[in-house]
Amino acid sequence: MIKKDMRIAIMQPTYLPWLGYFELMHNCDLFVFLDDVQFVKKSWHHRNRVKTSTGETMLTVPVFSKGKRRQQIRETLINNELPWERKHFITIKNNYKKACFFDNYIDELQKIYSRDYNKLLDISIALIELIRREIGISTDTIMSSALNTEGVKSQKIINICKKLKSDVLYDTQGAEAILDLDLFEKNNIKVIYQRFKHPIYRQLHEDFISHLSALDLLFNEGEKALEIICSGYSS
Repeated sequence: MIKKDMRIAIMQPTYLPWLGYFELMHNCDLFVFLDDVQFVKKSWHHRNRVKTSTGETMLTVPVFSKGKRRQQIRETLINNELPWERKHFITIKNNYKKACFFDNYIDELQKIYSRDYNKLLDISIALIELIRREIGISTDTIMSSALNTEGVKSQKIINICKKLKSDVLYDTQGAEAILDLDLFEKNNIKVIYQRFKHPIYRQLHEDFISHLSALDLLFNEGEKALEIICSGYSS
C-alpha cells in the first residue's frame, strides 16, 4: 500500500555536495542514494568546489574511467596512484584554518581522509554522512542498489517510489527538463520541485561565492548551518 504523502528524494551520491543537496535530504521522509546509475566523468560525482584565498578551486577525485563508459557510480574505482587524499585535505585545512568553526570539524574530516578507499562511492558517502551529521539532519537513507529496481530515467525513479511505497517525489528544479511528468501522473506519484534560493552567509576570503561544498558553510557558521540551509527553502 502506498504511504500517502510520504515524500522521498532520490539523488546520485556526489563528492562534497553543496547546500541544496542537504536541503533535499532534510525536507524529505527518506533519502535515496541513486548509486546504480551511470557514472559521469568530470561531473559532481567525483569533484566539487571549495574556497581559497585566490577564489574557488575544484577538488577532483581521480578515477579509472578509460574503457568503462557504462560503469555505475557504485562500481567506479579510485586511482590511488595519485596522492589525491593528502592534496584535498591540505587544501581544505590551509584555506579554512582561520574559519570560526574550523576546530569543530577538522579532526573528523582528517579521519576520513586518512583512510584507504578503493571505491568512489565509499569516500563520497563517508563525507556526506559526516556533513549531514554535523549539520543535524536525521533523515533515514538507503542505497538504490539495495532495492533491485529496473528501468531507466523516469521509469527507474517511479519504480523506486513504488518499491518504497511513496507517492511524493521531491526533486531538484533541474529535473523539470528531464522527468516525464505524464508517466508520474499515470502512476499516481506527485512531483514537487525544489525551489532553493542560495543563502548568503559569512565566508573567509572577501567576496561571497555561492554553490560551494557544504563544508564551506560548516566551517564558517557551525551550528547555524541547518538554519541557514532552511532559509533558502521555499515550499
